Amino acid sequence: MTRSFNSVKVLPEDTIRDALQIINNEALRIALVVNSDDELLGVITDGDVRRGLLKGKGLEDSAETVMNRSPITADIGTSRQALTQKMNKLDLLAIPIVDGNKLVGLETLHSALTEKSIKENPVFLMAGGFGTRLRPLTDTCPKPMLKIGDKPILEILIRRFIEAGFCNFYISTHYMPELISDHFGDGTSLGVNITYIHEESPLGTGGALGLLPDDLPQDLPLIMMNGDVLTKVDFERLLDFHNEHNADATMCVREYDYQIPYGVVNGDGGKITSMVEKPIQRFFVNAGIYVLSSHVVNSVAHNQKIDMPTLLEQYRVARDNILMFPIHEYWLDIGRMDDFKRAQNDIYGLGLD
Repeated sequence: MTRSFNSVKVLPEDTIRDALQIINNEALRIALVVNSDDELLGVITDGDVRRGLLKGKGLEDSAETVMNRSPITADIGTSRQALTQKMNKLDLLAIPIVDGNKLVGLETLHSALTEKSIKENPVFLMAGGFGTRLRPLTDTCPKPMLKIGDKPILEILIRRFIEAGFCNFYISTHYMPELISDHFGDGTSLGVNITYIHEESPLGTGGALGLLPDDLPQDLPLIMMNGDVLTKVDFERLLDFHNEHNADATMCVREYDYQIPYGVVNGDGGKITSMVEKPIQRFFVNAGIYVLSSHVVNSVAHNQKIDMPTLLEQYRVARDNILMFPIHEYWLDIGRMDDFKRAQNDIYGLGLD
């Protein structure tokens, strides 16, 4: 059935941020770039945005700078059967319908939107930290079990993975582990499997990998993340990205802007060559979410103390196959009291509660 396309249209001069709001808010995960005459100029998907960010585009750049200018379309009057076959063959959730160059509709593959496949990939959640910056709240409760709205942070995170089809969870504990295990049990109440990995002493952000059992699903990448992060990152797309590129590991990164509060002066000897007033510098920072291929997981020895950046740097130097996955979705590391208060304000508008 052809769906109204007005809700997913953007103009070429609109920003990438405008397109992202459509991609994140609409189930179709697509924005259609049109001109004032409704002629289709291109389409923007989640992947187009991430590729643009990796190439240095900012969210305030124009939408046309990241759009696919040669999108797959179908002519008006194409049968539904032909459209469905085309979308299935090309793994598309939606396809624009055009009359010449003019956009006249959008056909959707409804089953692709409603069915979730079960994913056996292990999900490893790090929940052993002391949360010292959130004291006194963490004097009697581990940080991942602090409630945002009416649920612990860790439960919100696990439910997001369940929505994406994941069912095998491993939780690393150290500080007040019984409060975590008593709450979740073996996962039966959530319809999943939960196994606890207890660190007798802290082993760093990567050392707990060496404590995972030998019966992990073989040859399946593992998703690992901090248990105190509130995010709407698309875990399915993250896993697909990792698999498509056959990476050793994929690190989620977040764009971070820093504005220098002064005019910056560049010179050559005593001669000024350029002046820039309060320039903004953009960096990618580690978001604390990783996908690790099984051989990387298995390379961490039992009780080995190692941090994730160190582990990944070793593989980067040896094999040069560590990728980054820019996340533009909501992300908040709840490390300080200000973050905790912000999360309480954000939760109900995010659809995560």
